[in-house]
Parts: sequence; C-alpha cells; structure tokens
Amino acid sequence: MSAPVVRGSSAKGTIAKGSIVKGPIVKGPIVKGWCPGAHRPMLSGDGLLVRVRPFRSELNAAQVLALCDLAERFGNGMIDLTSRANLQIRGVSEPDHPALLAELATLGLIDDDPAVEGHRNILMPALRDAAGLSARLHDALLATLPQLPDLPEKMGFALDTGRAAILTEASADIRFELDAVGQLILRADGSARGRAIPEAEAMAALIALARWFTETGGPANGRMARHLRQTPLPPEWTTTAPRDPAPAPAPGPLPEGTLLGAAFGKLAAPALRALIATSGTPGLRLLPGRLVLLLEARPGDTPFVTAPDDPLMRAHACPGAPFCPQATVATLDLARELAPRTRATLHVSGCAKGCAHPRPAALTLTGREGRFDLVRDGAPWDSPTARALTPDQVKESL
Repeated sequence: MSAPVVRGSSAKGTIAKGSIVKGPIVKGPIVKGWCPGAHRPMLSGDGLLVRVRPFRSELNAAQVLALCDLAERFGNGMIDLTSRANLQIRGVSEPDHPALLAELATLGLIDDDPAVEGHRNILMPALRDAAGLSARLHDALLATLPQLPDLPEKMGFALDTGRAAILTEASADIRFELDAVGQLILRADGSARGRAIPEAEAMAALIALARWFTETGGPANGRMARHLRQTPLPPEWTTTAPRDPAPAPAPGPLPEGTLLGAAFGKLAAPALRALIATSGTPGLRLLPGRLVLLLEARPGDTPFVTAPDDPLMRAHACPGAPFCPQATVATLDLARELAPRTRATLHVSGCAKGCAHPRPAALTLTGREGRFDLVRDGAPWDSPTARALTPDQVKESL
C-alpha cells in the first residue's frame, strides 16, 4: 500500500520542523497540551520520544521491517503501540533525530507539514473495505485538515464506519459513524446523538463543527466532551443516534487474519521482525486497545498475546522510571506480575497523570515519591485507599 503525503502550508502553530520540546524536570505530573510527533518529539527520561502516525493506521510488511531497523538503529529497540493506534520510537538522541526523520519520510510515514502532522490523530476501523467509506473519509479528512481552525493538538477524529462500531470507547473528539440503517452521521464526542449527513457534505460539516467548537471557547477546555459539559451543542447536531457498539475486539483469529495483543503496548523489534518473516503477512493494521491485525496470516509461536482472556490485556502500565522523568517508580515488571492475580482491570501508573489508562480502573497503583498509592475503582488522580506502599505491600494487599 502506498501512503499519501500531505503537502502545503497550514496556519496552525508555529513549531518549526524538527523542534524538540524540553524543559527542567520538576516534581509532580505535568500534563502536556499536545502530543509528541515525528517532527516535534518529546524529551523523556531515555531520550527523545518520536511518534509515528501511519496513514490509515496501516503498514505494509516492508514498512514494518524498516521501522524495526530504525528502532534498533536510532532508539532502544522497542516500539510502543499507543492508545490511539500510533507507534513510538523511544530513546532517540537529539543529534540522530534529523536522520530518523529523513528515513521516516522516505518510508512515506510522515507529513511534510509539521502542523498537519501534529493534528493527524485519526482512528480507523480494522475491518474495512480497501476502497470503502472509511478509506474515502480518511483521504478526504487528510485534505481537509489544513482548512480546519486551530484545534488543540490532543483532539482527534474517529472514522467508526467499518463493518461494526468498534471505536466508541476509543479516544476521539469528532466522530464519523453510522446510524442504525447505515446512514453516515457526524457526532461530537460527549453527545449521545449526532447529525445525519450525506458523504458528499461530510467535510463541510466537519469544518462547521470545528468552527463551532473554536468560536464557543472550546480550545480553552481542550477536548470536545469537556467543552460540552459547559456549552450545549446546537439542536441540529443532536438529531440522530449512532448504531449500537459491537463487543470490544480481542486477540484471536478472524477471516481477515489474526488479532494479536501487545502487552503494555510494547512491540520489541526482534519479535516484530520475526512475526513478519515467519507469517508471510502483507502487512499490519493498528487498533486502539493495544491490538494489531496481522493481515491474511496466522502467527505461529509468538510472544504476542493470542488468547482473548489473557490477563495481560486487562493490565495497563506506562514506561515508568527511569524512562519517564515524571515517574518515581518502576511499573512494567510489577504490572506483569500482578496481572494474573486479578480478573479486574489493573493500572500501574508512574505518576498521577495516568498516561497508559487515563480513566478509572478496578485497581490503580499510582507512583508517588518512590512508593505506590492504591486506588480502588478510580483513576490515578483520585483519593487512594492506601498510601506509600512498597511493591511487596502491594502484592500482599491484592
């Protein structure tokens, strides 16, 4: 598959290509108003964090193998799969960033325009027709991004127009969906209903909704759902309910291939390279929920999650210390050890930001000054039921 490259100017932002956002390490979590990208990486505890947003959330086999090589050449050999189905290369040095950027451009994985790249947060359904509605909306949205008003960079778009509604719970602010009879609708996140629109008018409607958001003070609230808690939508945007959501996807075989889980969103370059080589797949599609669709293939023996009830898929953990400067605790090993001990949702967070799972979980462990606070049925920033626990004390409490 060839990835389209968006060119042209944009009025959004003034961050220069290749700029790096960094600053002093301070105590307490810092919530960024933007997401790292390829042109605009974020400085973390182990170097630069470079995010790659594959077009259509899809990579062919050659692109996957090349990314594995780049992760080992410029990073720490690990590729992260984010909650928005993007990829991240960690541990990149500042001098190496321009060379990595050039390689990503050669692979057709980034936009020429850094401003467009920063706003290209698009979720795609994995089960879709190659030239169907979702693909057409994706390409139309790419062409429309430079025409949108200046939206916060954390805002994103969901094209939940595949064979089943599987993106309802995924993080997005403006949603293209279908109603119960298959009519296209555009829905603002946080509203139970949307507006029915013909496909030919989809992008004009998107521009109108984005302008309403900015003109009513939405950027100050950061996200659409947060804004709607204060500012009601005009009635014409709340006329049509979306179709019922389908069950959440889970690892296992499908007619189109095999869904695989990536525990904690970690894709080790050697394991990913072996998966491509041994399966003979033509490529991958990336899903929210730390899932990968191995197209037209079965994986054989693999370290990736293949069982739908694997406890690792109920566990969430950020990189933790020493990889994140805001984390004061190691997270991944503890989460891996605790996951089989509970059938509930588990979240081990290096700090109160809760990047890996920014919502309530049955069991949340929040790092604070080298120990863990325990929150039951809450988020990392909620009041804990126990404070300053060591890892051994955490294990005893479960």
